[in-house]
Amino acid sequence: MEKKNLKVLVVLTSHDQLGDTGNKTGFWVEEFAAPYYVLADAGVNVTIASPKGGQPPIDPKSALPEFQTAATKRFDEDKELKIKLANSIPLKEISEQDYDAIFYPGGHGPLWDLTNDKTSIALIEAFWRNNKPVAAVCHAPGVLRFVKDTNGSSLVKGKKVTGFSNSEEEAVQLTNVVPFLVEDELVKLGGIYSKGEDWNSYVLKDGNLITGQNPGSSEETAKELLALLAN
Repeated sequence: MEKKNLKVLVVLTSHDQLGDTGNKTGFWVEEFAAPYYVLADAGVNVTIASPKGGQPPIDPKSALPEFQTAATKRFDEDKELKIKLANSIPLKEISEQDYDAIFYPGGHGPLWDLTNDKTSIALIEAFWRNNKPVAAVCHAPGVLRFVKDTNGSSLVKGKKVTGFSNSEEEAVQLTNVVPFLVEDELVKLGGIYSKGEDWNSYVLKDGNLITGQNPGSSEETAKELLALLAN
């Protein structure tokens, strides 16, 4: 299969409230921009979707100077991509049959909406059932919380997985704000959780499931997905 004919669905959060803090959240720019460009530059056709459609909220912290990378700077100048992002497709209009893989960028937003979104859960299960890759980075492995495999077990049970670690959540001082801790939840579900050093790139692939630990893992997560699609 040629990469230029490949289609990947990127699913972003529509949730912008950081618990009861009064602060805003959303998706983390690097976790969207880095994978987007890895895929698009390889000729993959990328579609952006979100539960509510339209402009998904950007976590304002992810736009701070200390979190900028080559990919985020490219995104800042990319008017075409910003228009595409502002017109994300509502999840309910998406069909798994139209895509070769699904990718979830993180940020804290997904913990509140995508984790519990029945349309998102059903989509992931459809991709999995049809042997299509499922990839998620940072907080986004949390969207797998209620996803079942074809046997009715948790999708992550018995699989090598990673995701935002408890120590990283502690470092950003949101341990008591988030609805659940990604690391704890993946372990509770029976996932074989492991992590690298905080803030360093760490990616695991187990069959068609690819997970990345943190924002710095975004690019490598997308590269793993690309390699899997190329096989």
